[in-house]
Amino acid sequence: MERLTREDERDEQTADETTEQEGVQTCPECNSSSLVRSADESEVSCEDCGLILEEETIDRGPEWRAFDQSERDSKSRVGAPTTQTMHDKGLTTTIDWKNKDAYGRSLSSDKRSQMNRLRKWQERIRTKDAGERNLQFALSETDRMASALGVPRSVREVASVLYRRALDEDLIRGRSIEGVATSTLYAACRMEGIPRSLDEVAAVSRVERMEIGRTYRYISQELSLEMEPVDPKKYVPRFCSELDLSEEVQAKANEIIDTTAEKGMLSGKSPTGYAAAAIYASALLCNEKKTQREVADVAQVTEVTIRNRYQEQISAMGLHN
Repeated sequence: MERLTREDERDEQTADETTEQEGVQTCPECNSSSLVRSADESEVSCEDCGLILEEETIDRGPEWRAFDQSERDSKSRVGAPTTQTMHDKGLTTTIDWKNKDAYGRSLSSDKRSQMNRLRKWQERIRTKDAGERNLQFALSETDRMASALGVPRSVREVASVLYRRALDEDLIRGRSIEGVATSTLYAACRMEGIPRSLDEVAAVSRVERMEIGRTYRYISQELSLEMEPVDPKKYVPRFCSELDLSEEVQAKANEIIDTTAEKGMLSGKSPTGYAAAAIYASALLCNEKKTQREVADVAQVTEVTIRNRYQEQISAMGLHN
C-alpha cells in the first residue's frame, strides 16, 4: 500500500509538472485554474480557495524618496521618454550650457572655448541631411503653434505623427512645410476632440487660411483620416469661460444645440457660429446678457452670423424675442 501511495504521489507530481510545462498553472489545494495576480503583481492567488501560490517581495520602485517635482527630477537616473514631437524622438545627447565640471567648479577659459565648439558641432550633427532639417523645422513650428493655441501635449504628439506620415508618403512635395504642419495640427485638434477653428489656427500660423483649408482637405483625403463634423458643443465650454458665463448658461446652450440639431438645423452651418449663437441665446434666457459683439469676438465670427443663427434657433425652440 505504501508503494502504491508513493507511486500515486509520483504520478500526481509528474502530472503537475506536465501541466505547468503546457502553460496551464493550477492550484495545488483545489486544482482550480482560476488564478489571479494582484494589482502590484507581487502575489498570485487562487480565486476559489484563496491560497497564495506565489509571493514576491521585490520592490521594483526607486530606492530613494522625493517630496516634490524638482527633487524627483534631480534624483531620477533616466531621461525623458521618447517623443514624436522631436525629429530624433528625443534620443540625442545634449551638452549642458553651464560651464562647470562634475564638482561644480567653473571651467577655465580654454575649456569654455572647447565646450562652446562642442555645443556648436553637436547642434550641427543633430540633423544629418536636408530631410531631417525640414522635419526639425516643421515640428518646431507645430510646437510653437500648439503653444499659442493652448492645446495639450497629446495634440502635439498626434500632429507630429500625422506630419511624419505625410512625409513618408511624399505629400509634402509642392507644398510649403508651414502649410502642411498647420493642417496636421488642425486635424490633430479635431481628432483629439479639442477643435480649433480655421481662423484661430490661421491667426498663429504664417500661412493664409485658404491654403490651410486646401492642404487640410488634401492631407485628410490622402491619409484616410475620416474626420467627423465638429460638434458645436465642444466649443461651448471654452467660449463660456472666456465670456465669464456661469455653468447654467453653458448647460442651456448645450440644450439649445441638442434641440435644434434634432430638427436638422445644424446641417451646413459653421459649428463656431452655431455655438456662439446658442451661447448668446442662453445668456439672454439666464439673465447674463452679453452683446453680440462680445460673443462674436470670442468665437471669431461676425455679428451677422450670430443674428441669423440666433433667429433660427429661437424659432425652432418656440421662443420669441
